[in-house]
Amino acid sequence: MADSNKKMSLVGLTTLVAVNMMGSGIIMLPSSMAQIGAVSLLSWIVTAIGSMAIAYSFAQCGIYCPRAGGMSAYTEEAHGKSAFFLCSYLYFLSLVIGNVAIGISAVGYLTPFFPWLGSGAIPLFIGTAGLIWLTTLANFGGPSITGKLGSITVWGVIIPVAGLSVIGWFWFDRAVFAQAWNPANLQVSDAIAQSIPLTLWAFLGMESAAQNFDAVDNPKRNVPLACLFGTLGAAVVYVLSTTVIQGIVPNAELANSSAPFAFVYARMFNDGIGNIIMALAVMACVGSLLGWQFTLAQTAKVTADQGLFPKLFSRLSARNAPLLGLLFCGVMQTLVALSTISPNASAQFNKLINLAAVTNLIPYITSLSALLVIMYKAEVTMAIFRRNSLIMLVGLFYCLYALYASGLEAVFGATLVMAFGYLLFGSIAKRFVSALDSPNKP
Repeated sequence: MADSNKKMSLVGLTTLVAVNMMGSGIIMLPSSMAQIGAVSLLSWIVTAIGSMAIAYSFAQCGIYCPRAGGMSAYTEEAHGKSAFFLCSYLYFLSLVIGNVAIGISAVGYLTPFFPWLGSGAIPLFIGTAGLIWLTTLANFGGPSITGKLGSITVWGVIIPVAGLSVIGWFWFDRAVFAQAWNPANLQVSDAIAQSIPLTLWAFLGMESAAQNFDAVDNPKRNVPLACLFGTLGAAVVYVLSTTVIQGIVPNAELANSSAPFAFVYARMFNDGIGNIIMALAVMACVGSLLGWQFTLAQTAKVTADQGLFPKLFSRLSARNAPLLGLLFCGVMQTLVALSTISPNASAQFNKLINLAAVTNLIPYITSLSALLVIMYKAEVTMAIFRRNSLIMLVGLFYCLYALYASGLEAVFGATLVMAFGYLLFGSIAKRFVSALDSPNKP
């Protein structure tokens, strides 16, 4: 009983899931969605359903395949060692790209304090690269410091965003919302498709929901429920906050804002309150970026430990920090920021999250499809198999739709990256093939 009392409850795990997903994912979305119009809010419904199906399926994978490696391990169960590599490789790249997007979000909220950052493409790049390297070097202190800082700073986004979902309705104007509904006169289906990558970005991170399996009381019941409730809770906050902001700030002003939540609080109260929200958002973005930098290096380390990434990612300092891995990741993120350079923070942010979504969706698809094999190996009952298969198919079809909605440019870029990944695996595959398996052996 004592051990059980030390474990996380359903309420605790649900809160953890929602907090982990929210992070900085929502911070720039109102401006990006305003470029399409308030009709883009409908995509939240599609993404929420798809995300809950994906989160539940990952929880089931974790229950019936409790081994290290997360999505890559699930993928290997059905698709083999090369799929483990490609899943890790693409997830690693999606984190590299996503971290740059988070850096851009932070710079957008810093711009009112330092106007020079918003004066062109070069200042935006310098600000983004500066934050990337600040959070990279800060991780040299090891995981304990990173975890403590992240658990505090994440509330810098959650409190203002969740607060707006409640109090913002006192300032909500139906006429402002009506004018913002569909300014470009898009077909509803086109508007939803165009905004799917934006809403999916806010839910990325749900794949980590099942990673706390061993620390949860009654995990077979509580992990799937926490995945669903946590994802649903985040969805409610996302929908309410992005809806109410469209009814307070005129669409054209919102679309051009580099700090939408600070902008709406300044409109509701005064510039002083807006500045406080900006400071909180910067704090949250930096804290989130700090945590994701460590997650990125740790993902590379786990893959390197399997012999699939260069050994430099496995080397740890006395403080248990993967220093060389962090430095390498910092260089990669700087190059991504440079290659997507733009004078407009929102435009660069949108381009990056489209690419990050696609490179994340492919591992989602490979690991979701593996649930069928995982359940077969676990010899689950037919009732469980049918239920989980149905939910998995909902998540899988959402992933395929999201791939389509991400656009040709993002899918083309991710395809090139994936094709290069096959070349990389081909160069190391001999490590995993016994000479006895050679078809030419006499």
